[in-house]
Amino acid sequence: MVATTTPTELQERLDEADDDALSIVDIRDPSSYAAGHIEGAVNVQPHQLSTAALDAEWAQADEVVVSCYHGKSSQRVAMLLDQHLDADVASLNGGFEGWDGPIADGRGDSEGGAVSPTRTEEGPGPSDAPF
Repeated sequence: MVATTTPTELQERLDEADDDALSIVDIRDPSSYAAGHIEGAVNVQPHQLSTAALDAEWAQADEVVVSCYHGKSSQRVAMLLDQHLDADVASLNGGFEGWDGPIADGRGDSEGGAVSPTRTEEGPGPSDAPF
């Protein structure tokens, strides 16, 4: 079972952590990410996760929190990342829908490349591509 964190716990860690100690990985589709995401999160699609992706800056953090739409898909991705990263990995309870902290929009933090800013209520289906 993968560790989980609440939005309140994540906000507290963001307030305490230095920039390199904590990474937030948003696995939602690029258009949902562009419409709004947790401030500082990077957008990485599950199909982009490979051993080569583990060289990215976000993967070097001491702690990685995975966020999705509602907190379900992020559990599976967090479990996979936990097996491959030398970091504490957790899934965000409630996903982006449960987040009530600072929101950023646009494509500035995206590593996955965002497209048109339209938000969807349902995320894409499970990916079979990681690692």
